[in-house]
Amino acid sequence: MLTEERKAIILKEVNTRGSISLDELTQIVGVSDSTIRRDIIELSREGRLLKVRGGAMRLDLSEKQDDTSILGREASHKAQKLKIAEYAASLILPGEYVFIDAGSTTGFMIGYIKEHRAIYVTNSVSHAADLVKNHFKVFLIGGEMRENTDVIVGADAILHMQKYNFNRGFFGTNGIDEKLGFTTNDVREALIKRVAMESTTSGKKFVLADKCKFGLRSAVTFSDFNGVTVLTDAFPGDRYQMVADIKVV
Repeated sequence: MLTEERKAIILKEVNTRGSISLDELTQIVGVSDSTIRRDIIELSREGRLLKVRGGAMRLDLSEKQDDTSILGREASHKAQKLKIAEYAASLILPGEYVFIDAGSTTGFMIGYIKEHRAIYVTNSVSHAADLVKNHFKVFLIGGEMRENTDVIVGADAILHMQKYNFNRGFFGTNGIDEKLGFTTNDVREALIKRVAMESTTSGKKFVLADKCKFGLRSAVTFSDFNGVTVLTDAFPGDRYQMVADIKVV
């Protein structure tokens, strides 16, 4: 099969489904995964689709999944998020270095945190301010502030983050997919999340996500399921139980 024929099939599948995995395309086209991967890279460079970890996504789908404001995210599924946040806060132990990621559900944690003998690190300006108001010891990661989200990103933030070894970490996500893992919309935020995940003890990494996040795919994968526990409000289905450690609270 000629290269342009393969590309045409890939584009048709991506545009029809919205997103598709590398494994699925390999089976459909009938060539090796390395060939499909190369075609996806070329199509991404041509501006015809979006390459994501483990597959490809339709461009307009990525745009529709753009970030909403902080207030908008807080209002969505608030009851479920509060339940998850309360349980997450109860896990913190004395003397731990704890990373709290930016996000609405992680932000709700702060009202439930009781452990004053732990040290808290965050890349969210609003989270840091709320922690200080509640008389916790907190370190704010330094770097560039992202517009609309109050999140600290950039090279300086990554260098700062790499100095830490976290005993426990709590993370937000825009989507959870059984093949792509945990995804978010902004590559700068994804890099911060990835470094923080790598700096956190395996088995003590917690992603806070209501059931609606399962099955959603955003542009950038920041972690696979290895060493991560998902705290959620309802069981998302058998296909996730096979790949992820899920705790329904």
